[in-house]
Amino acid sequence: MARQIDPATRDALLARVRFYRDLGLTEFYRRPVDPALLAQLAAEPAVASDEPQRDSSQENPIPPRKPMQAPPAIASALPPAERASALQIIRDEIGDCTRCPLHVGRNKLVFGDGDPAARLMFVGEGPGADEDAQGLPFVGRAGQLLNNMINAMGLKREEVYIANVVKCRPPGNRTPEPEEGATCSPFLFRQIDVVRPEVLVALGATAATYMLGTRQPLAGLRGRVHAVRGTKLIVTYHPAYLLRDPRQKKEAWADLQIAMRELGLKPPGRG
Repeated sequence: MARQIDPATRDALLARVRFYRDLGLTEFYRRPVDPALLAQLAAEPAVASDEPQRDSSQENPIPPRKPMQAPPAIASALPPAERASALQIIRDEIGDCTRCPLHVGRNKLVFGDGDPAARLMFVGEGPGADEDAQGLPFVGRAGQLLNNMINAMGLKREEVYIANVVKCRPPGNRTPEPEEGATCSPFLFRQIDVVRPEVLVALGATAATYMLGTRQPLAGLRGRVHAVRGTKLIVTYHPAYLLRDPRQKKEAWADLQIAMRELGLKPPGRG
């Protein structure tokens, strides 16, 4: 009979799994266990606990692995003058969305922000608390860091376009569930088709997963150019992760330099 894990250990394990998932590590394997050790553990008396046992069949804190949904067909290119109105049509179609459970705790839907004809587009995972309050993507601390990253590339925020995989804030800023991402990502693909950026930058493993249609560790996706919907995709760390681990900023800058080379950009000179 399987041994029960105490609630504190369970919560710690879940936090660790979510941390690894932020890094793009989604495959986990158990090492073989010495049968003698198993026999020793089985012989030990169970420790009584005052905590009520949880019915694990009713819990699913880690999203299950499911086949990725095929993205919609690439739409025809629009003249730059028509792209703002085309984006508004998509926004109007989304409306006061109730297509997935995320709408329940939503304050404001976060559609996108920036130049509808931008050469560079950033895609994140989903809105946070500040974004949910203002209805704009990347306006909190992570957004301030993203602005700095954009400025370091020699651009201004209003010269790029920014969107997310999901338009509503997941509770507690958790990773979107597969159902939520699959429901909302087709609107993202349509935004990409309208803007037609020369370069896309996926901010974090979740954005990379939905745009590439495959789950891979972030380390295996960085450092090269991918092809997505007729444009070039660069994968880097999410600004929120860089706030937690500033040591990775150098690596993120290396990723952005790949995007700059593809766009023919040079960093602004320093006086």
